[in-house]
Amino acid sequence: MRQVLLVRYGEVHLKGQNRPYFLRRLTENVRRAVAPLGAEAWLSDSRIYVSGMADMDEAVRRVTRVFGLHSVSPAWELDKDYDQIAAKCVELTRPLSGTFKVAARRSDKRFPMNSQQLNAELGGVILDSNPNLRVDVHKPEHLVSLEIRDHAYVYIGEIMAAGGLPLGTGGRALLLLSGGIDSPVAGYQMMRRGVTVNAVHFFSFPYTSERAKEKVLELAKIVGEYGAGMKVYVVPFTDIQLQIHEKCPDEMGTLIMRRYMMRIACEIARRDNAAALITGESLGQVASQTIEALACTDAVADMPVFRPLISLDKQEITDIAVRIGTYETSSLPYEDCCTVFTPRHPLTRPRVGVVAEAEKALDAEALVRAAVEGTEEVLM
Repeated sequence: MRQVLLVRYGEVHLKGQNRPYFLRRLTENVRRAVAPLGAEAWLSDSRIYVSGMADMDEAVRRVTRVFGLHSVSPAWELDKDYDQIAAKCVELTRPLSGTFKVAARRSDKRFPMNSQQLNAELGGVILDSNPNLRVDVHKPEHLVSLEIRDHAYVYIGEIMAAGGLPLGTGGRALLLLSGGIDSPVAGYQMMRRGVTVNAVHFFSFPYTSERAKEKVLELAKIVGEYGAGMKVYVVPFTDIQLQIHEKCPDEMGTLIMRRYMMRIACEIARRDNAAALITGESLGQVASQTIEALACTDAVADMPVFRPLISLDKQEITDIAVRIGTYETSSLPYEDCCTVFTPRHPLTRPRVGVVAEAEKALDAEALVRAAVEGTEEVLM
C-alpha cells in the first residue's frame, strides 16, 4: 500500500494515430515537473502515475501546472483485495459528514465484483461505519472513487489541472513581454496550446528603470514555471524611441514604435528558432489595437503574429492573470517603454502606406541591427 498521484489527461485522447507521441511528451513533462521532489512518473492504462514524493501538496501544485492534464487525485494504491479496499474507504470517509456517493470503475474485468456491486457494497460499509454520512447519488458532497486497474486505487475528489496540450507539441514562438497585465497572460495561453515560449522585452533606460526590467523578468519567471523556464531577450530600445520622437509625426509615434518592435522581434525569433510572434493585444483596448493599427504593425512582420487575447475584455484577461499568479507583479507601478513619449492624439485609423512613408526619415536597417546586437539574454 502506498500513496500516489493518479493523473488524468484531457484533449490528448482525441489525437488518434498521433496520440502515442503526445502521451510520451506529456509523461516526460510530468516527470520533469516532479523530478526535483525525488518522485517518479509513468504511463499505464490511460493514466499517468506519480509516486515517491515527500511533499504531496507540492507534487499536486507542480503536476496541476503541466499543460495537457485534466485533473489530479491523491490516491491510495492497494492490492485488488475487497477487504483492503473496504477498510481504506472507511478510513478515508471517517472524518466526513454530509452526503456521499461511491463511484467504482472496474477496468480489470477479472475482478470478481462489477462496478455496480462495488458501489452498493462499499456504500453500505461506509454508511455502517459513519452515522454522519448519507447517500446522495445525484449531487453528493463527497465522491468516493475506486478504480480497479493493475492495482486498486481509492481516492476522494479531484483537483483540476491546466488543460490544453503538452508543452513542446505546438512549436516555438517568441512573446513580446511588457510589464503589463496582458502579455504574460498571452504567453500562458499559447503555452497552454503546446507552444514553447521565450520572450523579448524592449527596455528604454533611463526612461524606464531597472525596477521595471526586474518586474518583467519576474513575470517571465512566473509564467516559465508552467513550462521549463523562459529565456528573455532584453532589447535596448532608447535610441529608436528617441529617433522616432525627433523625426516622425507625433500622432504616428506609437505605431512606428510597434513596427520597430515587430521587426526586431522577428529577427530575434529566427535566432531563437521560433516560427511566430505572440502579443497581448486585445481589439480596441487602446489606439494601437484597432484593426487598422494592427494591420500597420503586422505589415512589417514576416512571420505569423498570434494574439490569443484579441476577443477578451480587460476583466476576462485580469481574471486569468489572477488565476495564474501574474496579476500582483503586473500591477507594480513601474512603467514600460510603451508609456514613453506617448502621443497626445494617436492615430486610430492609420493607413499602412502613410505610416511607411513617415518612417523613411529613419534608417530602419541600422537601427534594427544595433538593437539586436545589443540584446541581453537572461534565462529565468
